[in-house]
Amino acid sequence: MSHILQWLPPTGRPEQLMLLLHGVGANGAGMQPLADWLRREFPQAAIVAPDGFEPLDGDPSGRARQWFSRLGVTEANRAARIAAALPPLAAWVQQVQQDLELGPAATALVGFSQGAIMSLALAQAHDGIAGRVLAFAGRYAELPTHAPEHTTLHFFHGGADEVVPAQHSRDAIQRLADLHGDATIDIAEGLGHEINAALLQRAVFRLRNHIPQRTWAAALGQVPGLGERLPRGGEDDEIND
Repeated sequence: MSHILQWLPPTGRPEQLMLLLHGVGANGAGMQPLADWLRREFPQAAIVAPDGFEPLDGDPSGRARQWFSRLGVTEANRAARIAAALPPLAAWVQQVQQDLELGPAATALVGFSQGAIMSLALAQAHDGIAGRVLAFAGRYAELPTHAPEHTTLHFFHGGADEVVPAQHSRDAIQRLADLHGDATIDIAEGLGHEINAALLQRAVFRLRNHIPQRTWAAALGQVPGLGERLPRGGEDDEIND
């Protein structure tokens, strides 16, 4: 990995770990505005923004990065490309957790576009590697056949996104609801392929107020017969922006 930006609390030990994964053609430095927002809201969080593992196709400077190549990508081969990029990402996440002495439950993967695609895929392939995924303008390569048991998924999307249409997030939340997954969705109507203040405010709200299903289950002592009454995936909020 060519470069990593890291922000640590001004005093004391970090209590949370937020890993920011950028979109295709960007780099870790481009995530600084998002990092600054999160630092204000969560001052005891450690925030890390790496560059993608690969230089962007056709960029000789190497400054623009990607997580996997889009050249010749199709619906048929997208999942394989993502799967091939997951092992180094998983190893890196675990190394950062070890270095900062913060476990998976305290970790949030925060991805935009291709970074959100990677975050969702990583949580699907390595259930529990992070307690939360915040996927902005992302999608699954293939809708899941099972829901993560140890990771809560939060989808954020612009309703007018023409790069990664919001229907991908709507389809994902429906599938996760069918699978009894722990997930939420927020759609900002009129917003394109970007993160705006309204979605950031919803992200902070979700982080502070959404109680994961696994926490409910633990509080209830996993009493037989109560599982059906736990909150289920599919919370859907429309934001009129």
